[in-house]
Amino acid sequence: MSTRKQYSKEFKLDAISLVTDQGYTITEAARSLELNRSVLQRWIKESESDEGQAFRGNGKLTPDQAEIRRLKEENRRLKMEKEILKKATVFFAKETR
Repeated sequence: MSTRKQYSKEFKLDAISLVTDQGYTITEAARSLELNRSVLQRWIKESESDEGQAFRGNGKLTPDQAEIRRLKEENRRLKMEKEILKKATVFFAKETR
């Protein structure tokens, strides 16, 4: 089984530049870089849709993703605190009887 080849962000941006800035067709650029045409086409689509956030690399989150992660963690913590308070309420209600 073969492993997937990984390309650097700079390589991807240079490949996209061949098509967008230098006038190569996607097929010509892919052939000259020994890439599959669909790979280069996907890179171009990602770079256009991600507003400068394309090709961040593994583990690097967009600001929106980081905010969602932070909010999920806060939500988890608040649910846990609420559950603790419920249990404490039941405990102290039993104690006062």
